[in-house]
Amino acid sequence: HGDSSIYGALVNIENDGLFIEGQGNYGNILTGDSAAAARYIECRLKPFAKKVLYSPEITEYVDSYDGRNKEPVVFQAKVPVVAITGTSGIAVGMSTKILPHNILEVLECQKKALRGEEFEIYPDFPTGGMVDVSEYDDGKGRVTVRAKFNTSDPKKLIIEELPYEVTSSSLIESIKKADAGGQLKIASINDYTAEKANIEICWQRNVYSEDMVDLLYATTDCQKKISVNPLVIVDGLPKVVGISEQIKFHADHLVETLRKELNIEMGHLRDKLRARTLERIFIEERIYKRIESKESAEAVEKAVVTGFKPFMSEIGDILPTHDDVERLLKIPIRRISLFDIEKNREEIRQIEADIALCQHRLDNIIDYAEDFITELEGMFDPSIYGRKSEIGQIEHKSAKEVAVRNMDVRYDPETGYLGTNVKTGDSLLKISTYDRIFYMKNNGEYRVTTITDKIFIGKEGIFDIDYGEKEVVAKKIFTMIYRDKVGDRKLWMIKRFQISAFSVDKTYITVPEKAKIKKICLYPSAIIHVKYKEGMKYRVLEEDFRFADFKILKSSSGQGNQLTTKELEKLVIKQTKDTKTSL
Repeated sequence: HGDSSIYGALVNIENDGLFIEGQGNYGNILTGDSAAAARYIECRLKPFAKKVLYSPEITEYVDSYDGRNKEPVVFQAKVPVVAITGTSGIAVGMSTKILPHNILEVLECQKKALRGEEFEIYPDFPTGGMVDVSEYDDGKGRVTVRAKFNTSDPKKLIIEELPYEVTSSSLIESIKKADAGGQLKIASINDYTAEKANIEICWQRNVYSEDMVDLLYATTDCQKKISVNPLVIVDGLPKVVGISEQIKFHADHLVETLRKELNIEMGHLRDKLRARTLERIFIEERIYKRIESKESAEAVEKAVVTGFKPFMSEIGDILPTHDDVERLLKIPIRRISLFDIEKNREEIRQIEADIALCQHRLDNIIDYAEDFITELEGMFDPSIYGRKSEIGQIEHKSAKEVAVRNMDVRYDPETGYLGTNVKTGDSLLKISTYDRIFYMKNNGEYRVTTITDKIFIGKEGIFDIDYGEKEVVAKKIFTMIYRDKVGDRKLWMIKRFQISAFSVDKTYITVPEKAKIKKICLYPSAIIHVKYKEGMKYRVLEEDFRFADFKILKSSSGQGNQLTTKELEKLVIKQTKDTKTSL
């Protein structure tokens, strides 16, 4: 992809702060500011990178694109770099998403893996914040991340830590969007983020920080869910590998890498010991004297080789090679004359000690690997590289659940308008932008709708208004007493019903078209006392009926029951505590 992809990767690695030390402007992961152009930045490897990545003698190299240099096929990383730094990417039909983990925690888990102990590890983010790992599933599930607030000032909330992959600029945009939608009540918002996150939100009158915390989490990028998918390449094929499995793999890989390095080091030490031994014998036993009378190069080499035959046990039963002889013959005469036998022997003793140490490490390779990791841990100051993200349980609430109901719904019977922007009439209900409301008019019509600034519903008046959740509406038992005409007869009817289902923004009719409602009530239990008109030759002028004697319908569309055919003078409903019901 050219040098632009190298530049982008370099900036990302420098921002991790582990492998590369940069000079120049590498951007800001908190604000989202981009880095300076590639020509304005410089970098160099940190000691940690050299220690865990650089091992040229066991790294496979190939020719570079122009053949002038060599480049590694893959570095023999001694730690799980991808688990530490995290990564994301897409390919044809697949993607990977691995979250970053704390370097010190990864190294400690790698030590436990070497010892065969079980361990758990969770992500840690450079931006801090809080993370809920209850669904992490070893890197195969998801996490919830959220910002950290300072709410000590009731009128001013400070965002001090950001969620992962959220910058201060993107967070402010999401907050402004929520405010524009009426979900928040912000007076001003300022971004003072530099080396640390610092976003200041000032609230409008009668709005306080503690009340807005849950709303910020529910309606903005202050809280978000991140799904993860640890897809990596194993033996040339894509495979989902959990984070703990990656660490265990690298524990084994560390052992094998250290064993290879020790074996190579052992070979170098033995070659060095042989070279020093050959030098000592060549000078101490004055083998160089044998070449003084030789007239050809072949004779000189033969004389040197022959001179070593009495010392075969000291040089490992292998006669000097042509290269050995060439090196010996290049020893300056000054060095021979001033040769310090004791110094040479001290060097040999040191090399032998190094060989013994190397062999001890090979014999105790697990302990050596643990010591290696402990040495790596010592390169990081816990006060700087310790955990930044707090692990905690995050209660998931929807924006509707935490919305503040601070908008008045008013109804003006003179104009027939209902809404949050109706200036006349009494306040009937307080709602949020997420609420739907249920209302029933005095003529028995009802509707569930999302309230706008102003809607026309008619001048009949409102009998009942409440929140439009099904569980709220379904709890109500409506009792209607109305006059209806069946043929030539005028009947007094009673209808009791519940509303178990409805469609939003649909108007429902509860009584026949020409019926006239006399009473509507929400009493669960009551007595209806009626007084009939005198002069109608009724033998009984007063009578009582009980709500419990009439069936409660599960729908408002059912037919009512006949109450009486007599002309009424008066009708009174008295609520009772009678628990008798008929379903």
